[in-house]
Amino acid sequence: MRVHEGVGVVNLQKANADSMGEFKAALQDSFRVAAEADLGRPLEAPFPPEEDIEQSISAAGAATYWIMADGRRVGGAVVVIDEVSNRNSLSFFFISTDRQGRGLGLQAWNAIEREYPNTRVWETVTAYFEKRNIHFYVNRCGFRIVEFYNRFHPDPNRVPGQAEEDGDSDEMFRFIKVMAPESN
Repeated sequence: MRVHEGVGVVNLQKANADSMGEFKAALQDSFRVAAEADLGRPLEAPFPPEEDIEQSISAAGAATYWIMADGRRVGGAVVVIDEVSNRNSLSFFFISTDRQGRGLGLQAWNAIEREYPNTRVWETVTAYFEKRNIHFYVNRCGFRIVEFYNRFHPDPNRVPGQAEEDGDSDEMFRFIKVMAPESN
């Protein structure tokens, strides 16, 4: 396991209504950097669109968290929890660009898993071009890729007409992580 200097305890703090504007802006800033790197040019509109973020944070079972390290906000997450099936999803997850590469993401993911110990399966998606995310989910967190959404195999949950600036918005990997049952 890598040791990262200067990284204290990472925990989750529920985002409240007063901080939601700041949460959305921090999320968009983090996602924008990766999208602009892939496109090779600046985006003309916020990414992801505020409507997509709002849809996720207002979904039934959604919980929005600030990721905290040493008492400072260093990222955030939106999870959707199904307490009946215990099949939960990660809608958004980010570490501020100036705090990446310090082990905070894995510590934050572990905090999410601890927060929801009854989870049987975690699910998330990420854009095909996000090699750093793919590495993180597969090699660090233990997810596996189970599906590739593209124009020949569209995401069945995608809202018709939902489009992003890059034109390849339908190219996404779907990941799952089956949690090991606790042994008695």
